[in-house]
Amino acid sequence: MGSKMKVIVGSQNPVKLNATRNVLDKIYPQLEIEAKEVDSGVPDQPIGLEITIQGAINRAKNAFKKGVDLSVGIESGLLEVPHSITGYLDLQWCAIYDGAKTTLGVSAGFEYPPLVIEQVLNGMEVGDVMDQVTGVDRLGQKTGAVSHLSRGLLDRTGNTEQCVLMAMIPRMNEEVYFHE
Repeated sequence: MGSKMKVIVGSQNPVKLNATRNVLDKIYPQLEIEAKEVDSGVPDQPIGLEITIQGAINRAKNAFKKGVDLSVGIESGLLEVPHSITGYLDLQWCAIYDGAKTTLGVSAGFEYPPLVIEQVLNGMEVGDVMDQVTGVDRLGQKTGAVSHLSRGLLDRTGNTEQCVLMAMIPRMNEEVYFHE
């Protein structure tokens, strides 16, 4: 691939942009990446598998434009998980769109403390509750709740990189995923 890979991320969140750049830099020798704020078309705090994945796909498709090779949509949401403490795990989904097909990937999931989930189920956003719990303003655009809860062993950028890389797997192995 001699030409530049042009990628657009459907969010101005620096974590989503940096995570995408970190992964795609390792795959494409020449990368041009930009961020564009787009509508996810889902609530600010998605709850459920379908709606969270739809948010990621909507971000990717709404960011796509002529002249870009790939658009990336990343959406965090709460997924109902049996046998968990609160009933929910937080997962980040990545959708990567090339104008024809979409590939998906998901990050490692983690559980929020019960008091966070209680407030989220009463209509608050995870980010706002975690800002209150930690005293860090806009934690989700910095190291993230996962960093706070894992005591720094995994930060939000690393967690987001997981879903981006997983969504790239079919594109890195096109011959076994998309053979005609």
